[in-house]
Amino acid sequence: MAARAPHGTNQPPKIIVKKIYIEGHGGHHGGAWKVAYADFVTAMMAFFLLLWIVGATTEKQRKGIADYFAPTILNTRSLGIGGGGLFGGESILDKNRIGPKPGQTSMAQLAIPDAGLGGPSAGTGSKGSLKNRTAMTKEDQKNFQALRRRVLGEMSGNARMSRLQSHVRFVPTQDGMRIDLVDDANYSMFASGTTALDPEAAALIGMIAGSVRGMQNPIMIRGHTDSVPYGDPRAMNNWMLSSGRAEATRRRLLAGGTPERSFERIEGVADREPLIINDPADPRNRRVAITLLYRRGTFGK
Repeated sequence: MAARAPHGTNQPPKIIVKKIYIEGHGGHHGGAWKVAYADFVTAMMAFFLLLWIVGATTEKQRKGIADYFAPTILNTRSLGIGGGGLFGGESILDKNRIGPKPGQTSMAQLAIPDAGLGGPSAGTGSKGSLKNRTAMTKEDQKNFQALRRRVLGEMSGNARMSRLQSHVRFVPTQDGMRIDLVDDANYSMFASGTTALDPEAAALIGMIAGSVRGMQNPIMIRGHTDSVPYGDPRAMNNWMLSSGRAEATRRRLLAGGTPERSFERIEGVADREPLIINDPADPRNRRVAITLLYRRGTFGK
């Protein structure tokens, strides 16, 4: 800063230099409070999260969470894990104390199944999808025979249905129980060349629907025709007719109370699988096959 020179003199002005020292406030402690505050906020967030979990879960869920973070120590003696001696192994010289044969492996094992046979029953209960396949097959066969007796009994007690007994066949197959609804020269389940059910045939299929309503077996329907051709196969042919009659049968079963999820396959095979092999044009080759399939006993099969 330059001071004003005295009047009447030629002396140069005096220059005064003022130095200002800026001292640091806080030094290296200037940001420490931020870290402490962040730790506090994190702890509070964890605390409120814990309160929310305690309030929003059941006692069983809270026990599961607690066991996850503090697993229960296994009681090897009560669970049958390890040897039965004083030291848990087979002798005091064994280093591996886990397993019935600790000296034969370098890896500790928690448990070894008895002869690898598993438990006394297969599956996950009476309604599970992992059940003994043989037992399920026998149960299905028993239900199929009960179904056969029930349907034939109802037909015998109905004067209108009794005359159709010769058109109904129950055939055991490797896939399940097949119910064939067969035509002959005197009677046809469908109007000639159409997918329209005869009233008595519709009543018969409705009776079958009532009998299979409570069963859990998948259902396959297959339509068959004879070999009599159409005039113009581009407009209508036996492939279309057989598949259309199978679909008409499915709709009638559905209307009779059969669950939609029960239908697994609907198909028409025209005259490719004749019942009377020596005479493909025989009217008995016209039929609809309703097959109750065996229930699946394992996943994916």
